[in-house]
Amino acid sequence: MIITSGLKKYYGETAVVDDVSIQLPAGGITSIIGPNGAGKSTMLSIVSRLLGMDSGSVTIDGLDVSNTPSDVLARRLSILRQDNHMTARLTVHDLVAFGRYPYSKGRLNIEDKAHIDQAISYLNLDDLKNRFLDELSGGQRQRAFVAMVICQDTDYVLLDEPLNNLDMKHAMGMMKLMQKACRELGKTVVLVLHDINFASWYSNYIIAMKNGRVVRQGTPDELIRPEALKEIYDMDINVHEIGGHRVSLFYD
Repeated sequence: MIITSGLKKYYGETAVVDDVSIQLPAGGITSIIGPNGAGKSTMLSIVSRLLGMDSGSVTIDGLDVSNTPSDVLARRLSILRQDNHMTARLTVHDLVAFGRYPYSKGRLNIEDKAHIDQAISYLNLDDLKNRFLDELSGGQRQRAFVAMVICQDTDYVLLDEPLNNLDMKHAMGMMKLMQKACRELGKTVVLVLHDINFASWYSNYIIAMKNGRVVRQGTPDELIRPEALKEIYDMDINVHEIGGHRVSLFYD
């Protein structure tokens, strides 16, 4: 379980993450939603130790993120940021292989190579594995980066807006893949999402942030309600039920 306690981060005198204390449940998909500037991506970066905190603590299954050795942490938690650009000219296979660095230190063995092949197949990238990243569409590149994260073989997978550059069909495919990874590989997936319908349809748990604070958290059924969404987004949002899921169809 990922636990944050009294988490704070300031830029100047502005608190972008303001006293956040949460428990992210183990297993399934947790989506973090909220308006722009709510602190979602900043919090995710702090949890993964990509960004330092000004006060508070983060633990992952009892390990303190602040002082856990990097190679130990990298075997428990992986993250894919929004700005996942590569300047080097790499093939899909080369990129995915980076996911094994915490284990191989750059010297791939048979087990590492098996993980690489499995991750490439899991993301349906077999036909593209020898293509260079700059030859791929935005959606194909996104899948390649997710394959790298899956190849890292961690219990916890953090994804910051993974649906960027994906059309509706491929966004749905990505969310179904995350569900499959939770179900078949035992992953705990934490996502930052802007689309509340995707959050409602595919998440097991939702955390809503606003102005650096957590304002609501619970199941999709508890959060995808007009009164909760109005508190989060400061606007009236109609909610309907389709196939047992609450979704937003109209914005007033």
